[in-house]
Parts: sequence; C-alpha cells; structure tokens
Amino acid sequence: MLRKIRLTLAALFFTAVTLLFLDFTGTLHAWLGWMAKIQFLPALLAVNVGVVLFLVILTWVFGRVYCSVICPLGVMQDVISWLNGRRKKKKYRFSYSPAKSWLRNSILVLYLAALVAGAGSLIALLAPYSSYGRIVSNLFAPIYQWGNNALAYLAERADSYAFYEVTVWLKSLPTFLIAAATFVIIALLAWRGGRTYCNTICPVGTLLGLISRYSLLRITIDEEKCNACGLCSRRCKAACINGKKHTVDYSRCVACMDCIDTCKQGAISFCLPHKHPKPTATPSGTEEKPIDRTRRSFLTATALAATAATLKAQEKKVDGGLAAIEDKEIPDRETPIVPPGATGIRHFASHCTACQLCVSVCPNEVLRPSTQLTRLMQPEMSYERGYCRPECTKCSEVCPAGAIRPITAADKSAIQIGHAVWIKKNCVPLTDGVECGNCARHCPTGAIQMIPSDAGNPASLKIPAINTERCIGCGACENLCPARPFSAIYVEGHSKHRNI
Repeated sequence: MLRKIRLTLAALFFTAVTLLFLDFTGTLHAWLGWMAKIQFLPALLAVNVGVVLFLVILTWVFGRVYCSVICPLGVMQDVISWLNGRRKKKKYRFSYSPAKSWLRNSILVLYLAALVAGAGSLIALLAPYSSYGRIVSNLFAPIYQWGNNALAYLAERADSYAFYEVTVWLKSLPTFLIAAATFVIIALLAWRGGRTYCNTICPVGTLLGLISRYSLLRITIDEEKCNACGLCSRRCKAACINGKKHTVDYSRCVACMDCIDTCKQGAISFCLPHKHPKPTATPSGTEEKPIDRTRRSFLTATALAATAATLKAQEKKVDGGLAAIEDKEIPDRETPIVPPGATGIRHFASHCTACQLCVSVCPNEVLRPSTQLTRLMQPEMSYERGYCRPECTKCSEVCPAGAIRPITAADKSAIQIGHAVWIKKNCVPLTDGVECGNCARHCPTGAIQMIPSDAGNPASLKIPAINTERCIGCGACENLCPARPFSAIYVEGHSKHRNI
C-alpha cells in the first residue's frame, strides 16, 4: 500500500512538473506553478522559509521522500530504471555497496561554496530540478511542439482553430548540448545502477541525506523474521540495504518502499526504529496463512523518448512575395539585458538556476539561454524574434527561485532594464532616402521622437531622437526596425535596473 501511494504521488508530481515546461501557452502555471516553487534549491534561493522548513520536516519525519516523489529528476531515474527492470533477468540486478562519502561530501562542500560565491554556472549545472528542466525544454519540448503543429495543420484543414502553430527553434546550442549530455549520463547511471546519480553527485540528495539519518519513520528490518535471503539488497535501487547484516544506510535510502513489497518473509516495515509490527495471534492448531505476494506492476509514468539532436527550423520570410527578408543579427551589447523583476544582473546571476522555465513560457520569444561562461545557460533577453511587451509578466509569475521577482504590468512599465541606442549608418531614411519612423510609432513610452535629419531644413527626412530617461528597454524599436541584418536602433542593457 505504501509503495502504491508513493508511486501515485510521484506520477502526479512528475507529470505536472513536466507539463509546466511543455506548456508554451502558460495556462497550466496558474494551477500547477506551485509544484515548481516547492523544489528544494529554488525555494532555498528564493528564501522561501516556509517551503524549506516544510521539506526539512518532511525529510526528518519520513526520510528522503522528496527525492522519490517531488524531485522530477529522481522520478525520471526511477522510470528509466523501471524500464530496465521490466526484463525478467534484470528484476533483481542491484547489490549493496558502501557509500562514497568522500565524493558526496566534496561535491556538497563545493556546491555550498558556489552558492555563497554566487557562481551561477556551477549552481545551474548540478541543480537537480534545473537539470530536469533543461532536459525537458531542450529535448522533449521540440517533440511536443512538432506534435502541436501537426494537430494545428489538421485542424486548419477542418476549419478549426483549436490549435495554432508555434515556431520550433534552437535557442542555444551550448545549453542544448549540456542538456543532452546530462540526460545521457543520468540515463546510463539510472539504467545500470538505479539511484547512483542521486547518491553520489546530487548535492540536494546529499544534504537531505544528512537529515534523513535521523528520520523518525524509516525502513526497519526484523532480524527474527529475516532469513538473510538478500532479495531486498538486490531490489534496492539506492544500494543502501545490507541484507546480510540487517542494516540500512538511511542517508541514501529514498523511501521508495520497493524492499517492503519484495520481502517474502514480511521482515521489512516502514516504522519507528526498533518498533516492529506485532504478529497477529493465530488460533491453536491452525497455521498462519502466507502473505500473498504475487507479481504486480504499477505504471508510474509514460516512458519518455529523447531525441539526440534538434534542428533549427528555417523558414523563408518574404516581403510582399517579392524579396526575401534577411534574418536579424544579435547586436554586440556591452551589458546583457535581464528581465524586469530581476532588479539587476548581479541579483539575477546569483539566484537563477537556469531551469529554463521562464524561457519555455515566454510568449514573445525574447528570452534565450546565455552563452557567456560566467552566466552560462541563464536566460537573457534579445529582440531578433520579438520584443518584451509591457503587458506581459509571465517570466516573473513562473520563476521559482526568486531570480525574477513578481511584478505587475504597471510595475513593468516603470522599470528601466536598458535604453535604446541609435546607429546612424544603419538608419533607413539616411541609407535609402525614404520615410520610416517605425521605432517612434511603436515605442510604448513615447521615448522616441522623429526630428529633421537636417536641423536647418524642417522638410528633410526625419530621424529618431531618443529620450533615454523615458526608455524602458522593451526592444520594440529594435525588433520592428526594418534595417537588416543589424537594426538601426538597439537596446543596451543596464547592470542595475531602476524605476522611472
């Protein structure tokens, strides 16, 4: 029964968190967004004392149930290990092994030092929830979106608009490669050794393991009933049960309850230490009926198929059916642009775990992972495909780590994340001798005004003049500028945001 409850909860959490990264509409976040915010490391970085305290108490009472129920990366390993275990010869494929404490503790100390130092790249690389987020957003989301586009194609021909097409494109090659490598490594470790990653590399698992050593409820072996058959050791994916010595390494036990269902003697229970369930008295002259332990299977989650590479969709865009429009190039910004609500680059870099949740939910295709080594995989803003609309606050609503603080649309319109810069040599009125004014027409704050290019001739072609005090850095001017491949106006980021 305990195992079934654990599997049911794990399947629900795993499915919900996965859908958060797959849902490009942002609809599910209003209902399921809290599941991302109860992940341990994001809650810790967001200084969410209530959630952190809840997870600590949960671990102290029940052991590492967080790793087997709430953490999506842990459940993914269970799914992969379960697939391997479906083979008859591989049902009892594990064995007890001593804990690699030196490796676990070294990684934990290094990780804590990175947290204190604000080394965002290292934090992002080892964070379990963020690793799973990158795997889903880079490997599985394109498959999901292609499926959506196929449905949109069929619906359109049936005169239905229940679905709409979305652009599938590679946002960052380094992030994609890291996500693919992470998935391959973790999948191989889970396929061969179950929870090897959780109990050797994962810093969250090691930290919670220090607490679970003293958990109130734990896996307990009744030595009087145990016949030392070793089935529990061979079924334990955490390799923490020494069936011969009747001992359990509680720092590695993830409370999966597999050992309870495996034991044919009924010697294993989940209870207070040294408190075994009392045997039921049987009438004299009768024998106690053996416990029915027939084979059972419980489907925890749908098996995930990964693709080794994602191709960037290239569509030929045509202006009026006559001339091909050249794709815009990213300008060379001295200071990167981070979303409103981040308060600045320093705060954002020290809190962001690069889970890609904000990138997945951004409806304007503005956010994409950074390729800079110091902020690798952490989102930054660029305006080649869209601009940051003043009414949109999706990224601040979904961020679980407090890197992007919640803001309203009114707040956003008053936050200056950067300012526009005019490039004279690229401006269409000067290069082509035609009227333009696109930047001024679409500026939501009125920070751009068109003035005569020749101060002595009011009838001369007009060029933009920028009021940097009113500009909020939304990028509408940069995105809608007709100049190609480099816009005649671009946004330079601010290292620290300010209200205007």
